[in-house]
Amino acid sequence: MREAYHVELEQLAEHLAAMSVQVAEAMELATKALLEVDLGLAEQVISDDAKVDDARADCEEQAYALLALQAPVATDLRTVLAAIHAAESLERMGDLALHVAKAARRRHPEPVLPESVRPYFAEMGDFAVKLARRTEEVIKTKDVAAARTLESDDDQVDDIHRHLFSVIMDRDWPHGVATAVDVTLLGRFYERFADHAVSVARRMVFVVTGKMPGYGPETDEL
Repeated sequence: MREAYHVELEQLAEHLAAMSVQVAEAMELATKALLEVDLGLAEQVISDDAKVDDARADCEEQAYALLALQAPVATDLRTVLAAIHAAESLERMGDLALHVAKAARRRHPEPVLPESVRPYFAEMGDFAVKLARRTEEVIKTKDVAAARTLESDDDQVDDIHRHLFSVIMDRDWPHGVATAVDVTLLGRFYERFADHAVSVARRMVFVVTGKMPGYGPETDEL
């Protein structure tokens, strides 16, 4: 009985890892759609978002069933609770990739981003995808040291996000208010995507140590 239970816990972790792959691919395609003004890729991300939503629902259903039927304690209880929180964060990462894709579709056939800021978004996109893929590995391995290293890439995204404000607030910004708003919102989407990846990693640290890492206050907002 206990062996079957632990098999179910492993399956739950595998489902979360698969969600990490889904949202990594979604953000990778959404960023490409944004930078290359590719409507087809944007539409693909938008249509595939339902799969991420379904994956979250499946993870939560499995987690709640384990809580109800097995009454887990200690590490097992932490694993199930962490899975519920992680599934929520991963689903929100999918939503953020969706927002990027919708921005690309909304402005098509015109580019959303001026040429001057595209390199910043290319870099944030690379970091975001890297974070999601490293989250997959952390979920699989529950490697505390690896989980903690996600903070450095998140800091890089935060730095670029802050720099974007100085770019659009410059008195010589030539692209108008609407474009400045687009750049601000898109920068926020990438920044939140990275934050949620770190949140998932923190949950894995909680599973192993029983304590949430003291990186600072968490937030669940998009």
